[in-house]
Amino acid sequence: MKKWSVGIPDRKIVSALILNCGVSSLAAAALAAKGYSTAESVMESLNADELSDPFLIKDMQGAADTINSAIENGERICIYGDYDCDGIIATVILYSYLLETGANVTYYIPERAEGYGLNQKAIDKIATDEVSLIVTVDNGISAISEAEHIYSLGMRLVVTDHHRQGEQLPHAEAVVDPHRQDCPSPFKDMCGAGLALKLVAALDGGDCTMALEQFGDLAAIATVADLVSLKGENRFLVSYGLELINNSDRPAIMALKEVCGLNNQSVDARSVGFGLAPRINASGRFGSPKTAAELLLCEDYDEAIGIAHELDRLNNKRKDTENTIISEIYSMIDQSPELIRSRVIFLCGKDWHHGVIGIVATRIVEQFGKPCFIASETEGEIRGSARSLGDFSVFEALSAVSETLEKFGGHPGAGGFTIKSGMTGKFHELLEKYALDNHSKMPLAELHADSPVSPQELNVENIKGLNVLEPFGTDNEKPLFYIENAQIIDIIPLSEGTHTKLRIRMGSTQADAIIFRKSPSELPISINNFCDLIVSLGVNEYRGNVSPSIFISDIRPHMFEQSKYFAALSAFESFLRNEELPNNYYPSMNPSRDDVVKIYKAIPDTGINTDSLYVKLNDRSINYCKFCVSIEALKQLGLVAVSSSDSKINKISVTKKADLDSAPVLVSLRSKLGQAIDKENRYDR
Repeated sequence: MKKWSVGIPDRKIVSALILNCGVSSLAAAALAAKGYSTAESVMESLNADELSDPFLIKDMQGAADTINSAIENGERICIYGDYDCDGIIATVILYSYLLETGANVTYYIPERAEGYGLNQKAIDKIATDEVSLIVTVDNGISAISEAEHIYSLGMRLVVTDHHRQGEQLPHAEAVVDPHRQDCPSPFKDMCGAGLALKLVAALDGGDCTMALEQFGDLAAIATVADLVSLKGENRFLVSYGLELINNSDRPAIMALKEVCGLNNQSVDARSVGFGLAPRINASGRFGSPKTAAELLLCEDYDEAIGIAHELDRLNNKRKDTENTIISEIYSMIDQSPELIRSRVIFLCGKDWHHGVIGIVATRIVEQFGKPCFIASETEGEIRGSARSLGDFSVFEALSAVSETLEKFGGHPGAGGFTIKSGMTGKFHELLEKYALDNHSKMPLAELHADSPVSPQELNVENIKGLNVLEPFGTDNEKPLFYIENAQIIDIIPLSEGTHTKLRIRMGSTQADAIIFRKSPSELPISINNFCDLIVSLGVNEYRGNVSPSIFISDIRPHMFEQSKYFAALSAFESFLRNEELPNNYYPSMNPSRDDVVKIYKAIPDTGINTDSLYVKLNDRSINYCKFCVSIEALKQLGLVAVSSSDSKINKISVTKKADLDSAPVLVSLRSKLGQAIDKENRYDR
């Protein structure tokens, strides 16, 4: 279960935005919730209609002069990219342009096994190809020793990168990075491919028109894939690029749309993020990034469709591998539930594919709402990826446990690390200590609604008005809205119970709402219940009829007390970790025999999600902490099983009676309770 928060936009600001920006009330509420208070701020961030002058970026002139001079002198140039979608596309953009100018150009994209960025072996190999100038795209800002090696071999270097600089800049003819501390450029958040597009414009004299027309579609894909902020120039770049993609005659784009099933559909940022980009990324994860580069450089559709099908196959392999690792993780958790009860989830497997463990970590964070560090041992080396949420910084955590690490890097939300041999246990121990010392209250996974929505606002024109906010993505997420106190009129299974449609009543208005990937039995509500919902909105067109569409992100009973729920869950997990709790907690955690029996009898024969069971129990005398203790006792006695994959609880057939008081969790709790009473008695005396 996620923590809900609901924005309450200032109605005066909403009214002013409606009046001055000409947007619908829903769009105005979403804008106000995101911090926009004036028409000017909206225009500045969301209505960028061009790219700024590339020469405003520090060293761009030097980069253009160096490369143009190399072209004129017939020097061999090597574009050095990266194996992810952004790095591959950045390589293709710059290589294609230089090839068209008649440059003597080649490119090098390292395989994933080589690691990120410039490496000495690759540099040595490039040197044997009589290259005199290396130009990096999407990497290079931290390649201090590698840059020196390039110059020691008689080559020169131009760096273009969008990652943060360290204490020192690499030796180069030019270092083009908007995040340089001395860079005056107005926009800092372009991805590597966006920066490559601006370099192409600089090489062409500074006007971005040609670069956009030729490469705007590719740069848009990379911008979405790299999860950079979709504000300002990136918003313009993606909007422009989507137009090109939807009207593309580029064989690679046509082929990718074909294998994604997007031929007859309008491609938006979501289609790119979940369709086109993952197939390009798959080449660097499960094949060679050169395969994706070859597709994007391909000028023949028949050849392109063949390569696109290969990328589609690799992407399916990626998904299968992810699911296999996730299944192994679920099995580990089912056998050792304490793995997800620590403050930080740490999981270590054998030969898990390093190309996907970052994605797996993201899925674990999403499911269990805790920072996740996943490592895999391959040929004696233990490498891992981490993902986080809230104010828990992966980089700070890794820094705090650095004595157990060979190397590490990252930022607050994500990072990578290599654990020293024999230090896996110590690594986890120190992670937990860091979390306890620095986060007495761990961050919670949160679902945020931009604004409450009234029944009167749920009309087609108002919802269509949200389109002005597109493209949606990082820093401009699709708006979510809060519906309060809706009554459930009917619950209808869809696709044989895979999804559910709810008919809800809001005042005098009735509407249908869809919740995907949840069957009716998994929902914490019943017909005639009143509930609150967080939803996204759309428009459905069918046989000429146009109607509002409501898609449920989450649902819970009206007046659900989430603060008590999360406080109880935190106390229960702290108790299981043997952390000290206030003495007055233990009595309120202690269930009676009748409590446990009532919970057991409430479990349907078909099973039920544990949170849904608690909500449907609707017994104010059984707080959530008592409920958790009771479920744990039933598990320990072999009376129920709880699946880690979906938190579904099922009864287990038994042939003999179980002694409830023998459950270890109850023995431990009552021991703590007795100790607390003894302390109070001693204090009273």
